Amino acid sequence: MVTGSQRVRSRPRLNPAAGLAAAFHGVAFAVLMLAGLGLLLVMLASVILTALGFGVLALAGGLPGDQRILLALLLVGAGLGIARFIVPATLVALRGLANLTRRLAGEWCGVTIAEPYQPPTADDTQNTQQLSYPERMRWLLGDVATWRDLLWVTVNALVGWILAVAAAALAATGLVAFLVPVVSRAVPPAAFPGNTKPTLAVLGFAMLAAGLAVAPWLLRGYGLLASSMLAPAGKAELALRVRHLAQTRTETLEGGAAEIRRIERDLHDGAQARLVAMGMTLDAAGQIIDSNPDAARALLWEARDASVKALAELRALVRGIHPPVLADRGLGDAIAALTLDTPLRIHLASELYGRPPAWVESAAYFAVSELLANVSKHAQARETWIDIRHSDRMLRIGVTDNGHGGADPAQGTGLRGIERRLAAFDGVMAISSPPGGPTAVTMEIPCELSLPKTSSS
Repeated sequence: MVTGSQRVRSRPRLNPAAGLAAAFHGVAFAVLMLAGLGLLLVMLASVILTALGFGVLALAGGLPGDQRILLALLLVGAGLGIARFIVPATLVALRGLANLTRRLAGEWCGVTIAEPYQPPTADDTQNTQQLSYPERMRWLLGDVATWRDLLWVTVNALVGWILAVAAAALAATGLVAFLVPVVSRAVPPAAFPGNTKPTLAVLGFAMLAAGLAVAPWLLRGYGLLASSMLAPAGKAELALRVRHLAQTRTETLEGGAAEIRRIERDLHDGAQARLVAMGMTLDAAGQIIDSNPDAARALLWEARDASVKALAELRALVRGIHPPVLADRGLGDAIAALTLDTPLRIHLASELYGRPPAWVESAAYFAVSELLANVSKHAQARETWIDIRHSDRMLRIGVTDNGHGGADPAQGTGLRGIERRLAAFDGVMAISSPPGGPTAVTMEIPCELSLPKTSSS
């Protein structure tokens, strides 16, 4: 879950492939703009028809009285009918369209935008289909985010489309109007003095290159424009923050209680059972040590073996709670030690000039451990790359494998547990895992690094 209203990558990628992708993404945003404009026109139709009905009733003096009243009733009835049966669904569809824009802005523009909507009641799980018409309209129109969505649709139709399609239009003009006439007679050349083929080719390549070069920057600008209107603001952002903290607090408490139960169960079924058995063995050896020293000696050896196994189980349990290498050497060395026990070829790059807080180190360590376990069990990967670094007050860890992809948090592969673990510290996790691979997981946890301790002589 993303709690911040905006998180932006440092700068867009600049290469022909990225420019072409950005141009197509801009066109896709323009299609969404047309869909939003259509929804806006539906809602305006209700207002316009109702206003026309009352206007006809008041001002249309050229019509006979009966016709004027009938026309007014038809217009007002159509407007109110749209408001009653179509506008609520249109507002919900507008939210879906705005959420799609938020998601694509994060994926395509590098601008992460949180969802700002308020639940219909204090119970977030209430089914909105069970709300009456007044309750639904009060919920939709009483939310500031709805009006910001309407403002976004309006601004998007007026100026947003320029950022979305300008690069694609420039590149397409250079390709179709200038380059195609150079190689084909089916398209007439542009009409201007000196429109020779070399001139057309130079202009066409220049426009195509310029369109692809500015496409990532214009797409980033579109994402920032969308964020300025679709991101939570004021009380909505505060309410979203409070709701997120309440959710993560509950999940953290539940996770801690489950972890305590697991430790108790492991102690009861493992080390405790061995210690009880060892005590019984020692008691039996004490009873026969005078009458049968050889049997007593065998029981003592058995008790010694049981103590060794109990100690090994206790050490394994302690490592599962907080590995000693993590406390002693830090996150980078702890993950390096973790990779030695993994049957994968792992490439580790760590650039940490200091240590995060202990709780952040623990969360990051066990998150990487869970990801490596997933790769070993499900990904059928041959190699894995782990990158650890800290910049802009953010601990960033990337885990990428060359497996078959298809990782989905909804499938119960432990990814939801990682999300909950990171959310307790305002961390986020992004997953890219198309079918066929590769799978790339990026985790971000806000934190400061403490300077490494140095000895003084």
